[in-house]
Amino acid sequence: QIQLVESGGGLVQAGDSLRVSCVASGRSLFIYYMAWFRQAPGMEREFVAGIRWNVGATYYADSVEDRFTISRDNAKNTGYLQMNRLKPEDTAVYYCAASSDLRSNVRRSGSYAYWGQGTQVTVSS
Repeated sequence: QIQLVESGGGLVQAGDSLRVSCVASGRSLFIYYMAWFRQAPGMEREFVAGIRWNVGATYYADSVEDRFTISRDNAKNTGYLQMNRLKPEDTAVYYCAASSDLRSNVRRSGSYAYWGQGTQVTVSS
């Protein structure tokens, strides 16, 4: 069982930067993939970025690839999403997700058994 706790959301202006964090804990903590998804009001949850935990390979949605960076600190069991040049359309609740299955499709929400509670990111124009 893995518990995930996000932090770092907030209200920023367009063009600003923000970093959200996700701390993982659990008795049998073993992560193959960690990812960030987001969900705006009235919209489906969508993939933002993912990372293969042990090797650091990264994956991004086209809409954020040149602005966002996903990373992790293995020693702290913490994942990060650095968001630069934020746009109003980035406004959403951002969720951290983790999978202990190597066969996971990193971009599919159904691949992840563990989810955080979400953190709100609001970008004003």
